[in-house]
Amino acid sequence: MVAKQGKTLQKSILVTGGAGYIGSHVVKQLGLRNESIVVLDNLSTGFADSVLYGELIVGETGDQALVSRILAEKNIDTVIHFAAHTIVPESVTNPLKYYKNNTSSTQSLLDCCEQAGVSNFIFSSTAAVYGELKTGVATEDSEKAPINPYGKSKLMSEWMIGDLCAATEMNSVILRYFNVAGSDPDGQIGQRTKNATLLIKVACEAAVGKREKLYVFGTDYPTPDGTGIRDYIHVDDLASAHLAALDYLRAGGESTTLNCGYGHGYSVREVIDAVERCHDCKLNVIESPRRAGDPPILISNADAIHRSLSWQPKFDDLDAIVKTSLAWEMKISGEL
Repeated sequence: MVAKQGKTLQKSILVTGGAGYIGSHVVKQLGLRNESIVVLDNLSTGFADSVLYGELIVGETGDQALVSRILAEKNIDTVIHFAAHTIVPESVTNPLKYYKNNTSSTQSLLDCCEQAGVSNFIFSSTAAVYGELKTGVATEDSEKAPINPYGKSKLMSEWMIGDLCAATEMNSVILRYFNVAGSDPDGQIGQRTKNATLLIKVACEAAVGKREKLYVFGTDYPTPDGTGIRDYIHVDDLASAHLAALDYLRAGGESTTLNCGYGHGYSVREVIDAVERCHDCKLNVIESPRRAGDPPILISNADAIHRSLSWQPKFDDLDAIVKTSLAWEMKISGEL
C-alpha cells in the first residue's frame, strides 16, 4: 500500500488479547523496537493500562466485521493471537465456553485473515495439547491427546491454522507454551488476573498476604516428592520467543510448531520452597486431592525452538522467576 506522499506505509501487527498477561509483555517488547501495533481486547481479563504501546481497540476477536475493518484500515500483515480462556479446571466444568471462545473465535479470525491476505500468523497454543505422556517430556511430534477441553480447544485451533496455511500463502508459527510465570523485570506490567490459578502467581499472592492459604492439588503423583512437575518459563522469555517467531516469518520461514519452555521442570514443593526462600516467609499450605485434568509431569523438549528461531532465554532460573513475581505482587499490593 502506498501513501499519498509516495511513502510506503509501515505494515502493522494485530495483537488479539494484547491487554492480557502474556500479550501485554509481547506488546511492550514490540513497542520497544518501534513496531506498529494494534491491540484488540475485550478487557474481560485484560487491562487497558497494561497496553504500553500501540493503539487499543476494545472489542471481540469473534466480531468479523470489526476484525475485517481493522485488518484493512490498519494495514495489518501479521496477527499474533492470544485472545482465549485459559483456566483448565473451568474448561472441565464449562467446556462450551472454551470451544466457543477459543476455537470458534479463532476460526472467525482466520476467516478474516484469509480474506485480507494476512501473511504471518503467530498462535498462542499450549502444552495441554499433549495430555498425559508416558515419559512426561513432550517433543513437538509427541502424541497429542489432551485430557481437558482447554487443551482440546487449542489443538483444534492448531489444526485449522495448519490447514489454512497449507491452502494459502499465509505462514504461521504455533508456540506451545509450558507454564508461564514471572513478571516484567522493569515492574511496569504483570499478571493481574482475578482468581488466578497459576502456581507461582498464587504462591506469591499468599506470600504477600493476599491469600490465607495455598492449596496443593495432589501429593501422591509418581514423582520424587509426590507433587506435579512443570516446566516454568518466564513471561519475558516467552515474549521474546514471539519476536523471534516474527523475525523468522518475515525472513521467509515456513510454517512450524514449536515448544516454548526451558526443557526442565520443578515440582510444586520446589516452587513453594523458592517462594518461601525469596520472601523469607512460611506459607500456610493445605494439601488437597488431585485436580481434574492435571498430568503428573509435563516438561518440554525445547531443542527445536533454539534451532529454528535462535531463541536464547534470559531468565532460566526459578529464583529469578519468583523474585519478579514477588516484586509485582508487592507493587500492586502497595508494599513498594
